[in-house]
Amino acid sequence: MILPYRKRASGYQSSRKNTQKRQKREVKPEYKLENHLFQMKATATIEQLNAINSNTIGAHLGIEFTEIGEGYIVARMPVDQRTHQPMGLLHGGASVVLAETLGSVASFVMIDDHTNYHAVGLEINANHLRGVRSGWVYGRVTPIHVGKTTHVWDIRITDEQGKAVCVSRLTCAVIAARH
Repeated sequence: MILPYRKRASGYQSSRKNTQKRQKREVKPEYKLENHLFQMKATATIEQLNAINSNTIGAHLGIEFTEIGEGYIVARMPVDQRTHQPMGLLHGGASVVLAETLGSVASFVMIDDHTNYHAVGLEINANHLRGVRSGWVYGRVTPIHVGKTTHVWDIRITDEQGKAVCVSRLTCAVIAARH
């Protein structure tokens, strides 16, 4: 038997009170995204990004960082026996590894104090749009949100002709390092 859904009168009151509190609350300044985008370009090199990626799953799959600019990072990954699924197409999981590698490294670059803080993945999603059998795929990460405790990244993966292969979004948490 399905019971009818009932709203409590107190629910309406608390909702109204919460709205009033939100309107009165002082807005605290967040990171200025423009400053972080400049830092992304100014503080990291391609060599440093590839060094961060050494001895990781990204290096095992052949992921290479190729470009860093104001507000974005680009990496490429080969489509070969390491990244194929049984039907000979790029494995969706390999695309997700490329996406998470790009977003995680972008978060790493944004953190000023690597001794006391680290970025870890909280959530990732990916939509696979087109199959690829060989060559290279290219991922480009750009920020959606850069806060004190979370970073949200948009990752677009394309084939060598620039056609969309996968779109992904990664959320990273910035946490205190364990010593």
